[in-house]
Amino acid sequence: MNFPELPFQPGELPEKVARFATIAGSMGSPDMLKLAFSCIDLTTLNSTDTVSGVAAFTQKVNAFGLQFPGAGNVAAICVYPNMASVVRENLAVDSVGVAAVAGGFPSSMTFLSLKEEEARLAVVHGADEIDIVLPLWAFLEENYEYCMTEVRAIKNTVGDAHLKVILESGALKDPELIWKASLLSLEAGADFIKTSTGKMPVAATPEAAIIMSYALKYWYDKTGERRGFKPAGGIVSTADAMLYCAIVGDILGEEWMNNKLFRIGASRLANNLLTDINGKETSYF
Repeated sequence: MNFPELPFQPGELPEKVARFATIAGSMGSPDMLKLAFSCIDLTTLNSTDTVSGVAAFTQKVNAFGLQFPGAGNVAAICVYPNMASVVRENLAVDSVGVAAVAGGFPSSMTFLSLKEEEARLAVVHGADEIDIVLPLWAFLEENYEYCMTEVRAIKNTVGDAHLKVILESGALKDPELIWKASLLSLEAGADFIKTSTGKMPVAATPEAAIIMSYALKYWYDKTGERRGFKPAGGIVSTADAMLYCAIVGDILGEEWMNNKLFRIGASRLANNLLTDINGKETSYF
């Protein structure tokens, strides 16, 4: 696969991050906080997740509108694939999606046939969004054709379900690698590109978000197709959320500032945003 050049020098990243941090500092309006909240993929991916626990987690989302009228709701609930049916059976809010990690998450170190079957079963059991991990074991050896084959195969398996491809950007130390992984995933059919699993020491970073947003811009300029972006892992504070909003809004534009094209993978961010929206300490989720 031939990759276009990164549209800026890697050495420019610190200056870009500083500029976006300045922009983010003035973005904490109530409307922007509510927008960020509406883009959250509310996530529970713990080894201790249980059927009753995930059901209760889902009921919290169901009751949210009654507890906080006018605040909207999260974009989706993200769980392990065997819990997709639990969310689907309990979810009573039509606007909230059911997302499941699949494809050998979080390492992607298994056979393609198993990845396809896991993704297929997650959809059968109620998921309308599937998050998979790019096979880094192949990508890091520049076996790009295999990576594309795998992503395409899983996308074909899940059909109309949205496919989010996780780059595990914290493991890609070179900005050029993040750029290539982004474009490869888009070429292979990813509906979203996502930074991280949240299971490695380095998760979402503004540097990766900038590179991935430029890849999405390149894709749009080339094809006219808008694909989505999801930073995930380690996004906790309102300031964190505003920084990613600033990056997406500035590079990609207002058309991306909605939960059809922008998601934030988080488990702790929701309460912090609610605290700032309500002007008082709020621990709902």
